[in-house]
Amino acid sequence: MYRAYHDEEWGRRVTSTRDLFERISLEAFQSGLSWLTILRKREAFRAAFAGFEPAAVAAYGQADVDRLLADPGIVRNRAKIEATIANARVVEASDLPLPELLWSFAPPPRPAPLSTADIPAATAESVAMAKDLKRRGFRFVGPTTAYALMQAAGLVDDHLSGCWARGGGDRDASRNGRHP
Repeated sequence: MYRAYHDEEWGRRVTSTRDLFERISLEAFQSGLSWLTILRKREAFRAAFAGFEPAAVAAYGQADVDRLLADPGIVRNRAKIEATIANARVVEASDLPLPELLWSFAPPPRPAPLSTADIPAATAESVAMAKDLKRRGFRFVGPTTAYALMQAAGLVDDHLSGCWARGGGDRDASRNGRHP
C-alpha cells in the first residue's frame, strides 16, 4: 500500500479542489500517527467525509460530528474531525480557489535530495503557507503539515536523486525503503 502510494501518487501534481482538500485533511489526521495508518483508513475517510467534497463537508453539523466520532474506520479525534469541517467551510467561503491558494506557495525546483536526511520537515514556504492558511481560518495546518501537503500534492519534488519517480532513475529505488 505504501509502495503504491509512492509509485502512483506521492509527489504528483494535484490541482483539483477536492483532491487538495482530501490531501490537506488526511495530512492533518496523520499528525502524530504513521502515514500507513492513514492510507489503510483512506477509503473509510472518503466515505465518512463525502468523498472530501468541500461543500458537502462544510454542511456537516453536530450529528455528523457524533457519527464520525463513532466511526471505527477513521481516526476518531474530535479536534481533527472538527478541523476538517471548519476547513471545508473556509474553502467554501474563500475568495481564492484552494488550488490557486496552495500553489502560490510552490517554491522553485531545487536539486534532488540525495538521502532522506536531505529532506526538510518544513521550509520557509511551508511556514508561510501555514501562516496564511491559519490567518484564513484553517486548523491543523502547521509548517510541518503544510510541507507534507506540499510533498504529497507535488508542490515540491522530494523523490530522491536516482528514484525512478523523479524521472531518470531505477524503478526499484522506491522499493529499497529509502524514502516515502
